[in-house]
Amino acid sequence: ESEILRSCQLFLAFAVLNCFAGSGYWPYTDDEDVRYTGVPWCAPVKVKHGHVSCQTPRGERNKNVLGTRCKIRCKTGYEMHGDSEILCMASKQWSGNYACREVRCPKLAMPSNGGYKCSDGSYFNSHCQFFCSPGYTLRGDLSASCQSSRTWSGGNSVCVDVDPPVITCPNIKEKTAEPGKLTAKVTWDTPEGKDTADGSHFPEGNHKLSYTVFDRAENKATLRRCTPLSVPDNGWMKCDSAADNYGATCEFRCLGGYELRGSAARVCQFNMEWSGLETSCAPMNINVGVRSAAALLDQFYEKRRVLIISAPSAANHYYRFQMTNLQHAQCGLDLRHVTVIELVGVYPAQISRIRHRLIPPGLALQLRLLLQLSQNSFNMVLLDKQGVDKQRYTFPITAAEIFTTIDTFLLRTEESTLQKEAGQSC
Repeated sequence: ESEILRSCQLFLAFAVLNCFAGSGYWPYTDDEDVRYTGVPWCAPVKVKHGHVSCQTPRGERNKNVLGTRCKIRCKTGYEMHGDSEILCMASKQWSGNYACREVRCPKLAMPSNGGYKCSDGSYFNSHCQFFCSPGYTLRGDLSASCQSSRTWSGGNSVCVDVDPPVITCPNIKEKTAEPGKLTAKVTWDTPEGKDTADGSHFPEGNHKLSYTVFDRAENKATLRRCTPLSVPDNGWMKCDSAADNYGATCEFRCLGGYELRGSAARVCQFNMEWSGLETSCAPMNINVGVRSAAALLDQFYEKRRVLIISAPSAANHYYRFQMTNLQHAQCGLDLRHVTVIELVGVYPAQISRIRHRLIPPGLALQLRLLLQLSQNSFNMVLLDKQGVDKQRYTFPITAAEIFTTIDTFLLRTEESTLQKEAGQSC
């Protein structure tokens, strides 16, 4: 019986060694079973706009050891996208993806002959005030707020025509007939009738009214519109309706590596001005003067994916091959929102950088320790936009292989669709 038990233990140890071969980092001897050491195994769980509670197999202090089970909960106003419960697996990866995204209510119905102004579009806690065009009176809810249940607190509002039409009569005129005549020619200004609203009835659906006025000299007056918006550099714009008519909404997004400044959505208002602030896409500014590796990586959270390449020296043939391959694939990296971080050399004689920005040696050492990257051999790790360790390599691979892996990530399909609509490709 003892021989059978010993064989089982040897078999399990052999299986564990084979599971993690090629990870690029192995700090244990052959007779140690890493499952019981209690050391960090998977990347630390970070949840923006949420909370995480983890339970380890044997109550270890580190909450990312092998077998740890974590439950993800989002704050009020945010909802879970992905898995609410994840497990630290033998592959050093968590069993699923997770993200807490701000709750967004469906678009409010625009009241006929009126509109609304919102503090934050259709997002959670946005407060919208309804108003009516001149000649109409608001009936129903004065305002509505987006709730955590993705529903509006109000919105049953209508604009009712209650004002009577106004007619302007000509001034009273008195004219005396010429001597010997019983009649006189009298001229007056044409009476003008003006209704402050149109009382026509329309079936269900969207309708567009257009009025054109001519005078006797064929001068023409037409419907006024908002000044057409421009697509921001390094971004794209998507508008509904006619793009510049009253009530039209335009939404903006920026390319990977650029941050949106101004309003993410703008509406053409009744006064023929756009709501919100002018939109632009500014280059993402990475601060390399932070004190910790975690603070450095937090700057990429939900914005960029990160490919970290570590090598003992610039002469390392794996490193040289990998960088040469990536230099010819910069467009594909930008299209997939990938930032490359190079960690070259052995501390303290090391040169690390993000493109042309140098990283202090101490911060680069912290980054290697956090991600468990060896200084003495070639290592490469790929992090997704949530900072999750998705893939590790101990040898160089082609850019095409990296792109194939990234294209399977969560949210990449949506990114690709938007880029095709905007005509962005390599």
